[in-house]
Parts: sequence; structure tokens; C-alpha cells
Amino acid sequence: MTSAQQPVPARPTSRDVARAAGVSQATVSLVLGGKWPGRVSEVTAQRVREAAAELGYRPNLAARSLRLGRTRTALLVVPALTNEFFARVYAGAAALAAEHDFGVVLYPSPDGTGPARDPFASARAALDGVIASSMAADALDALHGADLPLVMLDSDPSGTGPAAHVNLDIADGMRQVTGHLLGLGHRRFLHLASAVDTWTFAVRAEALHDALGAAGDATVRTVRAPLDVGAGREAAEQALAVAGERPTAIVCDDDILAAGACKAARRLGLRVPDELSVTGFDDLALATALEPELTTVRLPAEQVGERGMEALLAVLDGRPAEQGGLPVQLVVRGSTAPPPAARA
Repeated sequence: MTSAQQPVPARPTSRDVARAAGVSQATVSLVLGGKWPGRVSEVTAQRVREAAAELGYRPNLAARSLRLGRTRTALLVVPALTNEFFARVYAGAAALAAEHDFGVVLYPSPDGTGPARDPFASARAALDGVIASSMAADALDALHGADLPLVMLDSDPSGTGPAAHVNLDIADGMRQVTGHLLGLGHRRFLHLASAVDTWTFAVRAEALHDALGAAGDATVRTVRAPLDVGAGREAAEQALAVAGERPTAIVCDDDILAAGACKAARRLGLRVPDELSVTGFDDLALATALEPELTTVRLPAEQVGERGMEALLAVLDGRPAEQGGLPVQLVVRGSTAPPPAARA
């Protein structure tokens, strides 16, 4: 003999939430859809949220997607997530997306910069929009023709294709680095530049050369290397071994290249920072793993992801995306000091 099955309680609906909160279903939709500011008071919005929580109400996203013609899914195109910076960009984008009942699908380029396979048979049907790093721009070729809103991260703001741009104040970061080193007394510089041809690295080079040019008595030589510790070490070692006056400071386009520069100095018997100062860019965990710890520029990676997702949501809602670059900060640590001549 089997016991009688207990009836399954009915799933609460938006109508139940509206009744409990004493508002209309339209108000419930506005509040839980995040579109209430300027239309519903904070007190009413809080009452709706509390009623939804008490009833255990969850919006039926599948039904809403069909009604709105949206999948509530964004594609994030970044270099391979072995790069810590882009893992943090994803974390920021995913956290904000979750607050708006959106999902984020990752589309990393397999080797970090080259094209990747199309992740969907029909991107138009599977996605609401794309957020992409300029470092993985080639991977966007697979999505051409999908007619999806595109938000570009860390890319040329004069570009007319994207619906919105989210940038860091990269030039100011390089100016902070240069000002710090000039203030210490450095005048002979080596720029260990990224071999990746993107807007963000072009901006770093331009800002560095402009700042050193304004100093009047500073010189700089540039060598390029792939974004790899070994490649950075090799390029820096060759540059430091050239006959003539050795540079007293190496300005690196990112922390990975800076780690290579520190290894090159060690191989050549040069002490950092006593005989050679080294700076990075990004402030990865690597920066404090080095000894001495690396002077570098801290980039708010999570905020880049959040701002990118905010911009996409604004575009989808027909609102203007927030303008202006995100500020960056120089973090001075043990890898920089006055040059030997200044201490003599």
C-alpha cells in the first residue's frame, strides 16, 4: 500500500507578489527587472523585493526571454583565461550580469590573441550582445554578420563599429610611471614593449615618449617582445648587453614582461633596483611574487568587466553608456630607486 502523494505547492507568480506588496504587476516587473529608478519610489521597490523574497518568487526567465525576444546571455571575448587580468574582467562582468539575471558565456581565443572557432551555430539566436577585449579582436571575425550589439574593452574610442567603449586611463598610468622615474633622477630608459599590435600598447608607447620628450634630457630605446616571461627576458638581456651607456630604468608594457626584465638583470649580474630600476603595468599577483616586489600600475580589472556589462545593458535598453576612462594608480614598491649616479 502506497502513501498518498503530497500536493506540490503552486509556484508563486508575479501576481502573488503584487498582491502581497499592494502594487500592480507592472510595478513588480519594473522593480524585479531593475528598471524602477525614476518610476517607482525606493520604499515601494523595497516592499516588492521583500514580498518576492518572502514568497520565494523567481522570475520565469524562459518565458520572459520569449516575450522580449532576448536570451539574457552575453558573450565575453577575451584572450585565454590563463592571463589573470582577463580572469578578473570576467569575474566583474559575471557578477554584475547575475544581478540582472544575465548569463555570461566565455569565448577565449585558444592561444591568447588569434582567431577562435565560432561558439554557436547561430550567434544571433543565442546571444543578446558581445563584450570584447581589443586583445582578442581577431576572434570577432567568426561573429561578423551576426548584427549583435558590441561593447569594446580597452580599444580605440574613435572606432565607429562598437555600440560603446570601456577604457582605462592607460596614458595617465604611463605618465605616472614616467614621472616617478624622472623624479628619481633617471634619464636613460629602455622601453620593453609588447609585440602585440593593439591600441592599448600604442597608447602606452605614445604617452611614454611624450613624457620623456617633455623632460628634454631623457633618452629612450624600444625593444619588443611577445607577452611571455622568457621572451621578455631574452629581449631585455640582448638590449642591456649592447655596447654604450646602459639604461638605468626599464619601463615594461606589463608585469609579465617586467618579470622577464628582472630575470635578465639577474643573469647579467645587475642588482634591481640598485643598478637598474624596473616597472610593470597591470599589478598582477606576479608583481608581489617577485623580489624585490614590482613597482607597477594597478588596473581595476573587475571594474572593467562591470563597466562593460553595464554598457551592454544600457545599449540593450536604449540608454547611453557611461563615458570616461577608469582611473589607474601607480603602486610604488621595491623595484625602483634613484640611478647609481644620483646616489653617488
